[in-house]
Amino acid sequence: MTLEDLEKRVRHLEDLEAIRDLHHDYVFMLNNRQWDEVIDCFTDNATANIGHHGLRRGKTEITQLFKERISKMNVSKVRDAHFVATPVIFIVGDKARGHWLMYILVTDPATGALRCTQGRHDCEYVKVDGKWKFQSVKYTRPWPIEPESMPKD
Repeated sequence: MTLEDLEKRVRHLEDLEAIRDLHHDYVFMLNNRQWDEVIDCFTDNATANIGHHGLRRGKTEITQLFKERISKMNVSKVRDAHFVATPVIFIVGDKARGHWLMYILVTDPATGALRCTQGRHDCEYVKVDGKWKFQSVKYTRPWPIEPESMPKD
């Protein structure tokens, strides 16, 4: 292995870890309702298609989604927590794409009742000024949409 090959491998591993960190930070800030920091995870021309909220294009619409819609959801009736798992990430230069499983735990503060939903987070990432950001985010729930049929004997 040449020094150039080794540098490429290290760069790839660093980028992979930076994308994972971006995604984990995004989910933490989402749970913590840090809307400005959540919005900063997106590029200026990003898209977000988050469940029933519909497609949003550009940072202005994404800001409205988080600050005017998601932030206004009634947290006194339910409290939710998000976490992501099993990332699959493909990197080519300063662009990447990937998908994650996202779980949302929803708790009723009055009763303590808990329910869990599972969805898929499909993302495109781009490196801007040396920092990875979301170019697009799509959250699909329920996922998988249709279970594959079992083979017949």
